[in-house]
Amino acid sequence: MAHFTRLAVLIGLCTVMNAKAQSNMKRTDLLQANLQERVISSVKVIEVEFEAGQKGPYHRHPCPVVGYIVEGTCLMQVEGEPARILKAGEAFYEPAHTPIVHFDNYSDSKPMKFIAYYLLHGKEELIELLPDKEK
Repeated sequence: MAHFTRLAVLIGLCTVMNAKAQSNMKRTDLLQANLQERVISSVKVIEVEFEAGQKGPYHRHPCPVVGYIVEGTCLMQVEGEPARILKAGEAFYEPAHTPIVHFDNYSDSKPMKFIAYYLLHGKEELIELLPDKEK
């Protein structure tokens, strides 16, 4: 019975400590993306750096891609949607099989760095370059 009492006290103490730790946390929503029904068997995480003024190619992905800008600014445009400027700390979503018109370093003088999470199923290529389109 003494072991049970000690265990109960330990569990209670851990619960109180966990609640206290969580009360000191700050959480900020960055992105919520609707992925539809999709099987995801792996995630590949890549850090990408663009030089000042570097433009991304017209492309699409076979899988959804989510990520965030680590440093710099990005001009992003998913086909059919308005272009937007993303700053460091902001998140993005690129839907599967949808052309990306712009994913460019918006600055002509500073580099841009972002982290991309590719939500894969099986063996898929990460990117498909599309024939040039007038941007």
